[in-house]
Amino acid sequence: MMLILGVDEAGKGPVIGSMFVAGVVFSEEDIFDLAACGVKDSKLLSPARREAMERQILSRARESFVLEVTAQQIDELRRVMSMNDIMVRAHSRVVSGLRADRAILDAADVNAERFAQRVRELSGASMQILAEHNADRRHIVVAAASIIAKVARDRSIRELEEEVGCQLGSGYPSDPATVRFLKDWIEKNGDLPPFARKSWSTAQRLKASSV
Repeated sequence: MMLILGVDEAGKGPVIGSMFVAGVVFSEEDIFDLAACGVKDSKLLSPARREAMERQILSRARESFVLEVTAQQIDELRRVMSMNDIMVRAHSRVVSGLRADRAILDAADVNAERFAQRVRELSGASMQILAEHNADRRHIVVAAASIIAKVARDRSIRELEEEVGCQLGSGYPSDPATVRFLKDWIEKNGDLPPFARKSWSTAQRLKASSV
């Protein structure tokens, strides 16, 4: 029985909140059940549908693991490495924490084969490791991982909103609601919130404009 691991991330680009990298392991037989459940790329599903899918995916997965990389950790790592390096490290952590015969990753590098090779070397995993662009649309196991990562990211944002008592928007620099929240926070507190990625150009620009 061949075990296949799908890996994908959610939250690489936002200026607010953590990034999550999820890995889920299925047997080849399980994949038919995933298809019957309607599993697809998380971006094609509503938030409510993703949460319903999460329960079905985890009930069928042989193993699963979700790695959270906080905004503070991203800022600290970016002092010594690129975001691509961080993605390699995060994916390697997930791959090395799970057992499978083959891993399929959603490539986080313009060169998919290079990304797979770097994850292979850093993880030390004996399994076959493949990386493809848009793997979450081409492989159900990666789509399943994308759903798990996205639900974790959405849940994290909701928890932050409850903590601060206001809406954060999507957390992405292109979201006017997110930019408005950051501006208001800086005006009231004189600095960026602890869950903002201070190394992001958007965050730096907003803070500089408030001085």
